[in-house]
Amino acid sequence: MSATIAATSARPQALAGQFKKLLILASVALLAACSSIPNGKGPPPVVTADPMDGMHRVALLLPVTGPDADVGQAIANATALALTDTKVTNIRMITYDTGTGVAAATKRAIADGNKLILGPLRGDDVVEVAAQAKPAGVPIISFSNDIGVAGQNVFLLGHLPNQSIERVVRYAQSQGYNRFAGIVSANVYGQRAQSNMTVAVRAAGGTLVAIQESNGSAASADAAARRLVQLGGIDAILIADSGRAAIATVPALRRNGLRTAKILGTDLWNIDGTLASNASMYGAWFASVSDTLFTQYAAKYRARFGKAPLRLSSLGYDSVLLVARLAREWRPGTRFPVGQLTDPQGFIGVDGAFRFNANGLTDRMLEVQEIEAGKFVTISPAPTQFAK
Repeated sequence: MSATIAATSARPQALAGQFKKLLILASVALLAACSSIPNGKGPPPVVTADPMDGMHRVALLLPVTGPDADVGQAIANATALALTDTKVTNIRMITYDTGTGVAAATKRAIADGNKLILGPLRGDDVVEVAAQAKPAGVPIISFSNDIGVAGQNVFLLGHLPNQSIERVVRYAQSQGYNRFAGIVSANVYGQRAQSNMTVAVRAAGGTLVAIQESNGSAASADAAARRLVQLGGIDAILIADSGRAAIATVPALRRNGLRTAKILGTDLWNIDGTLASNASMYGAWFASVSDTLFTQYAAKYRARFGKAPLRLSSLGYDSVLLVARLAREWRPGTRFPVGQLTDPQGFIGVDGAFRFNANGLTDRMLEVQEIEAGKFVTISPAPTQFAK
């Protein structure tokens, strides 16, 4: 697997079908020994950087202990895999455990002379990291999807829910579904989803009938469903919540009278494989990044670490590919070339083509998938180039 990210002018569809060819494209690499995980066991070591001339220094801030350790460890494993798949020795990546304290980990990372931070995982942690990183002139590429923390040299590699909502709504409208309703989680994600859905339905030329909140329980889903039934004339219902919440919500919709409404979802569903084993979800559509390259990456991950990767771990692999690609324009000892992140042609990684905007948010090329028995099936492929 390559350590480089090809420009999207190379046509992402062609690249997606030739996973192994990405390795041939590699012209830069990273030093794997500094943050690899021996035998895939235990957290990556925290290393204090010694002065080294000619080396690029990159900090990986992740929770490899504590309640989020499973996600953090999976992303760290993915970076280790990407490091192993590369061969250049002019970049040193060091892991700092935010599970023992975000502020302390950031302080150590900056004191060690790192010029770029990959991570952290959660939006509230990004705020803490940015408080130290911005004054030090160290840009951040976070794995969060919290748009509220983006900007001022904070870039989000996480998948943004507004894009998956817009994509699936637009596709549904093109298939004849015009009257939309929504059921969203009772949290910040749900609040933003309400706004995203309002904009998406309007842009698609559809009608938004109503949006209800639910806490994901069967009782809450029943209450939301009853309120929607009273309004009538609903063609499609977007559930902006986790896969587990969707599994509780869809039966509630059906037993309360919404038997034919098309069920739509967000990219959150792509991280929950249990949806494909639940018959109530069959026929539902959601928009997400393509799984073509992820499937092959997952096989390599499983061979290395002895277990399947979490879906979000691909962000770690792609972050290494991104840094390796931009190292071409980065002189050792200087600040990270943050301006190169906003190349309008974008980049490609395990999760397909993407590009950063000046506001720190990411554009991604998304496909629409349908849930079938035991699998997710692509019904509308991702575009092959970004809109201007």
